[in-house]
Amino acid sequence: MAELHEVDAWLAALLSQLEPAARKKMLREVARDVRRIQQANITAQRSPDGTAWEPRRVSARSKKGRIRRGMFAKLKTAKYLKSQAGADAAEVAFVPGVQKLARVHHYGLRDKVNKRGLMVKYPERQLLGIDNGVKASIQKIIYDWLCK
Repeated sequence: MAELHEVDAWLAALLSQLEPAARKKMLREVARDVRRIQQANITAQRSPDGTAWEPRRVSARSKKGRIRRGMFAKLKTAKYLKSQAGADAAEVAFVPGVQKLARVHHYGLRDKVNKRGLMVKYPERQLLGIDNGVKASIQKIIYDWLCK
């Protein structure tokens, strides 16, 4: 968490040199790039730090080939994973309709399988996060904008 405060202070000093419209364009580009990286991580079924997610639990009824698509295939789409930017901040977040689902899987919480189902503890699968690759990408975009 301390790393984010350092990055935030560094960005604040640099961003104050840009006009609000230019900052908004730059932050939109940053948010779009971060969302693209997060989508790639979800597709590859790995945490932001590069570790693989725990695979789905195999039950007695499951058969080979039964699962048709990867985990969170719809959740990573632009319909559910939004990026927003203003003159002061960029944000990548899930829409409110799927935030509970994302939170349960991200933190490994307990939730019902269906409306009347039993409670299940889901394994922790980090969906969103910042690693060194994301930081480097953000720094490159900011550097390019400041050099213009």
